Amino acid sequence: MRTPCDEAVMRSAGAGVPCGPEAGTWILVATILGSSMAFIDSTVVNVALPALQANFHATVVDVQWVVESYGLFLAALILVGGSLGDLFGRRLTFVTGVVIFAVASAICGAAANIHQLIIARSVQGVGAALLVPGSLAIISTAFDEKSRGQAIGVWSGFTAITTAIGPVLGGWLVEHASWRWVFFINLPLAAAVIAISFWRVPESRSAGTGRVDWSGAFLATIGLGGLVTGFTESVNLGWWNPLVFVSLIVGLGCLLALVLVEARVAAPMLPLALFGSRGFSGANLLTLFLYSAIGIFFFLFPLNLIQVQGYSPTATGAAVLPLILLIFLLSRWSGGLVARFGPRIPLIVGPVIVALGFVLFALPSVGQSYWKAFFPAVMVLGFGMAVTVAPLTTVVMNSVGQERVGAASGINNAVARVAAVLAIAVLGIVMVKVFNSELSRNLARLSLAPEVLRQIRADGIKLGGLQAPAGLDSSTKAAVEEYVKEAFVSGFRVVLLICAGLSLASAVVAWGMIRDDSAAS
Repeated sequence: MRTPCDEAVMRSAGAGVPCGPEAGTWILVATILGSSMAFIDSTVVNVALPALQANFHATVVDVQWVVESYGLFLAALILVGGSLGDLFGRRLTFVTGVVIFAVASAICGAAANIHQLIIARSVQGVGAALLVPGSLAIISTAFDEKSRGQAIGVWSGFTAITTAIGPVLGGWLVEHASWRWVFFINLPLAAAVIAISFWRVPESRSAGTGRVDWSGAFLATIGLGGLVTGFTESVNLGWWNPLVFVSLIVGLGCLLALVLVEARVAAPMLPLALFGSRGFSGANLLTLFLYSAIGIFFFLFPLNLIQVQGYSPTATGAAVLPLILLIFLLSRWSGGLVARFGPRIPLIVGPVIVALGFVLFALPSVGQSYWKAFFPAVMVLGFGMAVTVAPLTTVVMNSVGQERVGAASGINNAVARVAAVLAIAVLGIVMVKVFNSELSRNLARLSLAPEVLRQIRADGIKLGGLQAPAGLDSSTKAAVEEYVKEAFVSGFRVVLLICAGLSLASAVVAWGMIRDDSAAS
């Protein structure tokens, strides 16, 4: 799911190099294709995770890293990526990001093992941290104030469409070709973006002599990486393993150091003074809670549909299509809610509706119809997010001065991405613990040999990808497979109820910290 403040980033800058109508069309084509590569990749890969797990005989920790390695570098470096564009040229930074992303995609598609894939995904994240803010900055500076609104509308509409059809296309490729094509499909898109960028996109940079906050970028990357490593690997190694313990200590230490450094550097990527606004702090805390829930949901839901419910990858990609389309179709309507009621009421009501959606997702068991079990939950969740996103963007923009809207919007986007990364790491622990506990309880009903029990429990880290050991009779094998599905559903329910709690917490934040006169807060 796209982060909430992309349009705000584009609206915040003054015009740079003006473009004519013909050049403007090509600029939009290049930026839409470039942005879509990153947006699609964030969702398509989740649909491919079961195939990756089966192909590489991977654990859930391995597939977590496939998602986390990309999100970690994107979240940690996206703020400094915008600074690089201002300093060295927005087109140059954008194209560099596209090239890095494309090369990494080719390596992902050719990966011989899960570790190569994880490393390549990390490089993809670096590329995305350059191309995403680069594409937004190019639009904000290539169009004057009169034409910028229309350009943003076109960009928003087409990226929503590509983000919606991406998982369906990715699922079809996984089902009928190979999961590797999920990555290879980026190559022709990247080639088109690069050609159009050099042909039609003008170069631009900030007139002032900006500086890149390398120390902030380093501390953010190591800090976030340390926390993610510690939480994720604790499932395999235990909390007192040196790698886990040291990673958590180093990560927390670097994040504390980041706060101290950002308070002192001349051009911080994270201006702490912005958090002096109660509205801005509240909007980011709300974003942290809400997008944590969204992040873990989009990680686990495809695993549930494919490994437990028996859906095809194509059907799984299509399952969330109504949610994405609903958010896009209701975006203008939800903007009208702000004009009519102010942002506070929608930011209370929207997350409450989202919480209801997560509760509905927690209800189905194994083998139920999509239209009866999941479609209502998809619609409720999509409606709740549609009510929330536009008011959230409004609060972020109105809570700081006009000259700082770009920085505020960029920070909120980064918070949304950090939230997803941390949620997958932390709530992944909950999922594994509940799964193993429920599976052990169910297996106690069977008369299994001790060595068979040990093998099944050792493979518990695979979650829904766990296969019954060879040599079991057909009835026992069927029982084990059914218990695996039931254990996954139990863990999924617990995590989704936590997601509902996080959504309600975001509503409480809106009630306590957001005011309709956010600009004055």
